[in-house]
Amino acid sequence: MPVWVKVAIDAWTGPTGVVDGYVFRAVNRGDKVQGVALSEKVVWQMLRPYAKATGVDALAPHDLRRTAAKLSRAAGGELEQIQLLLGHASVQTTERYLGTKQDLVHAPNDGIKLRVAV
Repeated sequence: MPVWVKVAIDAWTGPTGVVDGYVFRAVNRGDKVQGVALSEKVVWQMLRPYAKATGVDALAPHDLRRTAAKLSRAAGGELEQIQLLLGHASVQTTERYLGTKQDLVHAPNDGIKLRVAV
């Protein structure tokens, strides 16, 4: 986790007294915490104005989840770590989710430098 993310989370959780569980939680009009986590619907409602402001009308939270996973993979993230991030039980599910295809031109084993002693 980048340091700036940890600093931001600590700044958020310190005053709220959150020490475990979900960081973001629903709060009612009386500033009382409700439930243990934000629902997908709440996230989508919060996201919608920002999406429209950028000219994207049909954006949903799941689109951001998929984008984060694909960007993580493109940045060199390990498939198993992305699997854990997404909560997939099977790495094959993560591969399908990311649209992973075998790259025969740039195969990972091509970088192995083996020498045979004769």
